[in-house]
Amino acid sequence: MSFARCSIVFLFIILTAHLSSGAMPAAADAKTSSLNPETPTPLRFIVQGSQIIDQKNPDSPVFFRGMGYSPFLIGETPLTGADPKDDGRFAVHLPMMREMGINYLHVFPRRMPAGFFAALDQEDLLYGQDIWLFPYEPDFLDPGYQARQLEVIKEVIDHTYSVGRPDRLVLFSIGDELQAASVTSTNAAHPEVTEYVGKHVVVRNRTASEVAMAKLVDEAMDYELSRYGQRHLYCHTSWTHIGPISDRPDLEVRPEDTLVPDMGDLICLNIYTYANAVRTSGPGRATGSSYQGYLEQLAWEHHKPIFITQVGLSTSPVAPKPWVPGFGGHSAEAMAAVFVSIWQDLRSAQGRERFCGLAFFEWQDEWWKSGETPDDADHHEEDDPEEWFGIYELGPDNRLIPKGKVPETLRWLFMQP
Repeated sequence: MSFARCSIVFLFIILTAHLSSGAMPAAADAKTSSLNPETPTPLRFIVQGSQIIDQKNPDSPVFFRGMGYSPFLIGETPLTGADPKDDGRFAVHLPMMREMGINYLHVFPRRMPAGFFAALDQEDLLYGQDIWLFPYEPDFLDPGYQARQLEVIKEVIDHTYSVGRPDRLVLFSIGDELQAASVTSTNAAHPEVTEYVGKHVVVRNRTASEVAMAKLVDEAMDYELSRYGQRHLYCHTSWTHIGPISDRPDLEVRPEDTLVPDMGDLICLNIYTYANAVRTSGPGRATGSSYQGYLEQLAWEHHKPIFITQVGLSTSPVAPKPWVPGFGGHSAEAMAAVFVSIWQDLRSAQGRERFCGLAFFEWQDEWWKSGETPDDADHHEEDDPEEWFGIYELGPDNRLIPKGKVPETLRWLFMQP
């Protein structure tokens, strides 16, 4: 056999072994993200390969069975700057969650009250802190924007240590669902920005929007370490409409503007069954659904732990956007069936070991969304799907009313191995 032929055969063997291991061959211009090896690891939840380990129970990787939680009730809204009231709601809601098999709450209000954390202790639950940053900014790299958002982040971190439970906190998410138009305009304004080398976070071959989020993650991590002497896991939460999978005809950005949310310890992504880039995915290997197809490609392309931070279905009586099929107009029965299909898609997907958690969105309907009128929080608009994602409706005196068998179905799912 000639030397050239030997080389080709050897290369084929190496490539075959590489692909069968689930790894993607790296292109010279591939997007990369890494953490400084000198950066301290978190005290409790750490990343090992593509999994998250709880160092209190290190024998097996963690899988978070989560619920999105924003406990604003009828007549309450965060749009005025108010925090959730510190009353008896947490002593009611959290025991119900624990009984349902939920072990993790993905929390959206920036400053949860002391009563919430007391209930966390009582029920032995974990949580992750979403830090919503303004996603409509025309330039995410603008120094003024970066400074304002960093102040918001610092306030949330300070609240975690003064009122919250650092020992129960899994992660800080820096920003959530950047808008496509803002991603595009930011990238167009800074075509020369392709990398960021921070104190802790390093990203290369990137867009300006990715660099903007990497800077905020890096500075948040550094603030927590310098002020409190420890850090937690960090991520930026994105959605499928702008990436990270770029070969979809219905992306809202050009392929070159795709945002890959890996500028931290793990990938956090909101993945809805009807969302852009999901519904146009190929069939999954086990269930044949496009949802499983998306999950499998995601696991193939990325090797950090992946957290599905939001997935759900709206039961609004009216689906107001026919050009967004699936956004509202569903029955409770359909909602329960979709929850089952999502769980089966994930648990049978090739590459499922790369997923560290799934958080259904959300606990109860949020009447306040999205503040279209001054009294929006007092009315449950039938044509606003955003107000109807809860697994519970809100009744008189803010009583939780189960949507059909949805809570029962979720309990059945979360009690499975």
